Amino acid sequence: MPELPEVETIVNDLRIKILDLRIKNLEVLLPRIVKNSLASFKKKIIGNKFVDIERIGKLIVITLERGGYLLAHLKMTGQLIYFSHPTSPPVPLLRKERGTKSSKQIIIAGGHNDGAKPEEMPNKWTRVIFTFSDRSKLYFNDLRTFGYLRIVNSKELEIVKSKFGVEPLGIELTLNLFKEKIKFRKTSIKALLLNQQIIAGLGNIYTDEILFAAKVRPTRAANSLTAKEIKSIYKAIRPILKKAIRARGTTFNNFVDGNGNIGNFVSQLKVYGRNGKKCKKCASIIKKLKVAGRGTHYCPDCQK
Repeated sequence: MPELPEVETIVNDLRIKILDLRIKNLEVLLPRIVKNSLASFKKKIIGNKFVDIERIGKLIVITLERGGYLLAHLKMTGQLIYFSHPTSPPVPLLRKERGTKSSKQIIIAGGHNDGAKPEEMPNKWTRVIFTFSDRSKLYFNDLRTFGYLRIVNSKELEIVKSKFGVEPLGIELTLNLFKEKIKFRKTSIKALLLNQQIIAGLGNIYTDEILFAAKVRPTRAANSLTAKEIKSIYKAIRPILKKAIRARGTTFNNFVDGNGNIGNFVSQLKVYGRNGKKCKKCASIIKKLKVAGRGTHYCPDCQK
């Protein structure tokens, strides 16, 4: 599932490309992806513009020029893939050579890594296609179709926002607030970090990495943690998320955009996805178990 760093990367990239472009056409290939009436959705999108884009947890919020907001959630297997329209045939995506300014196609791809090639859009998992006035396109793909698009008004957006917990990269997440949110809870610390109503945006990958950095086993009950352990977890959250954002995330590491950028935080993972491999810190074997219904990785020696 795309998590905060992946969604942040998508938002930052798309902000440069899709704002203030008139939407000339909309193709909805799977109507149930849209959570409004299809007729109303098309009427509000076609001819409109995206004038701002931001992230709330893992949710993408796009401000519409004519009022309202387009919500886009990628859920488990969603992708957003943007193509500029070149004046001549595009440079193949996975080549390192740079084309001329007039021939180079810009591709921004982010979300679930399903092994599909972004340059072969649309594919069988393409659900919605936005076409802009400059003939560039934005594809919403979703293999398992848990993701969605929904237009809301200001009042509805506030209701949506109220369901999210504190933003982990914001100044609102202080150590004292973090302590208050977890210290009396009997559930596992892994489950609490995954709870979007407590902290918005953390997912399976980064909770495993945060808990490894803090030397805390994911199965520990939150109310069993010492003040020192709580502080260690808190201090690990922002650095790991920021490092992942700089690396363009983990889950779309096979995607390469028109500038040659990839999501390469996968090379920096310490425990996630490394079941049966040696710990990079102590050489013990990384183990995997299920916590809060999610596959969870940890080092039995580093995380007591």
